[in-house]
Amino acid sequence: MDVRDAAQRWADAWAHGWPAKDVESIVTLQATDGVHWASLFRPCRGRDGLRAYVEECFGEETRPAEVWFAAPRSDGDTATVEYWAITYPYDAPLTISGCTLLRFDADALVAESRDYSHTREGRFPPPASIFD
Repeated sequence: MDVRDAAQRWADAWAHGWPAKDVESIVTLQATDGVHWASLFRPCRGRDGLRAYVEECFGEETRPAEVWFAAPRSDGDTATVEYWAITYPYDAPLTISGCTLLRFDADALVAESRDYSHTREGRFPPPASIFD
């Protein structure tokens, strides 16, 4: 397994799946027993847990999200991917800047992910050159 390729596949799934609200394209990259930490205080266990979390988030969005993902950086079985998104929960723009730490299993599925992000009300496109 090439971790960088697995991370790029993950980033591509989110980059296309988030604006389209395609939950399954995102969830299928999670190991069946994998855990996604939406924050350090909110673990989403397994595919069902991730599905519930993503459906909840997408359910609040009334317009397609605008998203940008950087090239993954990898080391061993882990990778990090920086992202920037402008979402529209209940028609109000919300900008999210974050980074996800990913650990992959032998089948190139996400065994664990931890999301670290900051939000700011309003629409703030990413600074030029961050996601070239």
